[in-house]
Amino acid sequence: MGIITKVEFRKRIRAIQSEMATRDLDGLMVYGDEYRKENLRYVSGFWPIFERGACFIPRRGEPILAGAPEGEKYAREMCVWRDLRNIREFACVSVPEQIDYPLAKFSSLREVLGDTLGRGKRLGLVGQWDMAEPFARRIRKAIPGVRIIDGAGILQKLRLRKSPAEIDCLKRAGAMACAGYRALMATAVPGRTELEAAGAGEGAARAAGAEAIAFMVFGSGERTNTIIGRPTEKRIRNGDMIMAAMAVQYEGYVATVEFPFVAGKASKAQKELLRVLFAAANVQLGYLRHGVIAGEMVRAVRDVFRRHKLQKYDVYPPMHGIGLAEAESPYPDENAAYAFETGMCVNSDISLFGHPAGSNRIEEGFVIGKNGPESITPFIRGLCEKGI
Repeated sequence: MGIITKVEFRKRIRAIQSEMATRDLDGLMVYGDEYRKENLRYVSGFWPIFERGACFIPRRGEPILAGAPEGEKYAREMCVWRDLRNIREFACVSVPEQIDYPLAKFSSLREVLGDTLGRGKRLGLVGQWDMAEPFARRIRKAIPGVRIIDGAGILQKLRLRKSPAEIDCLKRAGAMACAGYRALMATAVPGRTELEAAGAGEGAARAAGAEAIAFMVFGSGERTNTIIGRPTEKRIRNGDMIMAAMAVQYEGYVATVEFPFVAGKASKAQKELLRVLFAAANVQLGYLRHGVIAGEMVRAVRDVFRRHKLQKYDVYPPMHGIGLAEAESPYPDENAAYAFETGMCVNSDISLFGHPAGSNRIEEGFVIGKNGPESITPFIRGLCEKGI
């Protein structure tokens, strides 16, 4: 099972069921697939490959995991719950043909929902923005009179502060990301291609124990202006700004690293741009502590950009939460009135895009603490402290 134990999963389900009772929900359906896997993994441990899945949580008792037959044995390997069912709606591909699974045993969506709701009609749904509309229609038709209520807020609230085991997973992901980034920087030199540098980073992170690379963003030279983008066969030239972000996943938890640098010799204008990014990152650090109003941090970072007359290159807020998703709550802007709390885990996202000298950002992970932040990506933190 890895670091997140069944005891912790049971604790999560009890907290969810308590919130369900408060909201008068008879059941909760938590949807997930290979791309939007975070909520499903939070409640079950399962992360689909190809197929779709959902965890059905009754008001009392253990959940039911519904998936599809190709991944049934894999689901039994990952999922902490014993009651696993196959439903045809979660088959792995969307094709006109009806795929035959001669060895599979299927349940109907009506049966799974009936066992979840009992005689109730109020179904909370987590992931309604992620699932296909035809499947949402089938949910509404499966149980006559069922009322579907948005239940996303239940999990958002619970996932906001991380447990010690979750923080440990993020620290491990951060260490693997740092190992990958060292290899990426060593390979992102004049004459090598973007793909070579990205591949070196991904390979090193995998070798360090990463279960997945959630994404790799890469651009060099003029391609840094894309804000996000994938590595290409473009050869890196002397003086190219390198914009490379790598998100590394361990036990479902994702740490992202990005450090702005120049391949070969940096120009005076590039150095000045990088100094501002480092200054903003170091200012932000002082606000990542329990009790600080999140909007104050955003304003402090943007004040650095304003002082250097670079605010027009600032395209989005400088921080977001991390966990089972690469970007999750908290995601503050200048008007955010809530306070940071001990146990929140966040990633800086300090960026300037469209500047004539190049574009770039800094991404490093932290755990919010009572007396200040703890870095989960110390290699990147050390580079930011060193600066140019």
